[in-house]
Amino acid sequence: MKLTRRGLAVAVALLTAAGTLSACGSGGSDGKTIRVVYQKFGVGIQLDAHFQKIKKEFETANPGLKVTLVPVNASENDYYTKVSLMQKSASTAPDVVYEDSFLINSDIQAGYLRPLDDYLAKWSDWSQFLPAAQGAARGQDGKTYGVPTDTDTRGLWYNKQLFAKAGLPTDWQPKTWDDVLAAARTIKAKLAGVTPLNVFAGKPAGERSSMQGLEMLLYGTGGTLYDAKTKKWIAPSQGFTDSLAFMQTVYQQGLGPTPQQALDPNSSGVMSGQLMPAGKLAINLDGSWLSSTWLPSGARPWPQWSSVLGTAAMPTQHGQGPGKVSMSGGWTLAISAKSKASDTAFKFISTALNKEGALSYDLAGAAVPVRKDVAADPRYLSSNPTAKFWSALVGVTFYRPALPEYPRISNEIQVATETVITGQGSPAAAVNAYAASLKGIVGPSNVAGG
Repeated sequence: MKLTRRGLAVAVALLTAAGTLSACGSGGSDGKTIRVVYQKFGVGIQLDAHFQKIKKEFETANPGLKVTLVPVNASENDYYTKVSLMQKSASTAPDVVYEDSFLINSDIQAGYLRPLDDYLAKWSDWSQFLPAAQGAARGQDGKTYGVPTDTDTRGLWYNKQLFAKAGLPTDWQPKTWDDVLAAARTIKAKLAGVTPLNVFAGKPAGERSSMQGLEMLLYGTGGTLYDAKTKKWIAPSQGFTDSLAFMQTVYQQGLGPTPQQALDPNSSGVMSGQLMPAGKLAINLDGSWLSSTWLPSGARPWPQWSSVLGTAAMPTQHGQGPGKVSMSGGWTLAISAKSKASDTAFKFISTALNKEGALSYDLAGAAVPVRKDVAADPRYLSSNPTAKFWSALVGVTFYRPALPEYPRISNEIQVATETVITGQGSPAAAVNAYAASLKGIVGPSNVAGG
């Protein structure tokens, strides 16, 4: 993973701090103390609150066992970099790591993760996890390396009050990309001081640029990043070029944030925590979890959110079947290969993600459940007025290629989007540069144009 000068500096600082915890090694030589590393950044505070709660429950139920929580206050890309560096050494490696599912295979390849099959075979709760969720943490060797915390879907949040002021329908459901752009142009023409449409792009936004940005568009063209049948990556492609052209239109025609706003590492928090509650953003292409920011337990409580905001599926490019598109991912709890306390680590994971633990987190994080019993629980079904909408998008969702090369390829996707939104290159030039980089990553024989 490429390190920026800033990323290296913060990572070194983290390792220095982590050294103060190394007296007990990775989990401690007695196997009774574990360290749990996870992201805590911006408006995303629910996971920290959940782990604080689980720590108390776990230590009360298991006298003699201790949990040290290590929240990492860093943006997504910096979090990945920090955790990767921590896992290189037994003295700094965590026992339990909050792991994005798209990194599973690359981290297996790096030797960072321990397979969990021996524990899962004895854990009756594992049968409650949906097959797709179980597969999200499965390595290419067929073994499972993480327990999913939740999943998600993506689509359009829009401000019904702003739509009404601009003369747009408040029960909006665009049928094509042109419909989305038309609404954005109307907002721009009629509502001064309002950002019409946010589409994440650029390297600082990290995986949001890849997933909420380029991939939500690409998979809506009928295109794909990877052909599982031929086992080849696809580039260049018309769908990729069209997706970048859409982004170019949004940013170069003043329909979106300024490039400077887009390249702020905290752009996600600004959009959901500031602009949306203030009525300064009309449409946001983002995820199902967003309302967690506005709940009473969230970082920016906003009691009116459910009456002010509407939700709409992202349409396919020309309205072709199935008419709408979503991308899904999710996070897992995994155990470091260097952990000396794996039994205690899995006991913690099974507590954090049993039915009540998973339900508690899904409610606080406005997450899409991966446990069947949680998804059917009346407490979940009645918890959030948008829960049914976002869960229904699972039927049209796509998943990123779960391959070791994907994190490096995602970085090149972010580069391509940044090239276009800043005006440094055309969509055609950016996609050609992406294709060249892709061949350098996976080898020319593993790439086909599409």
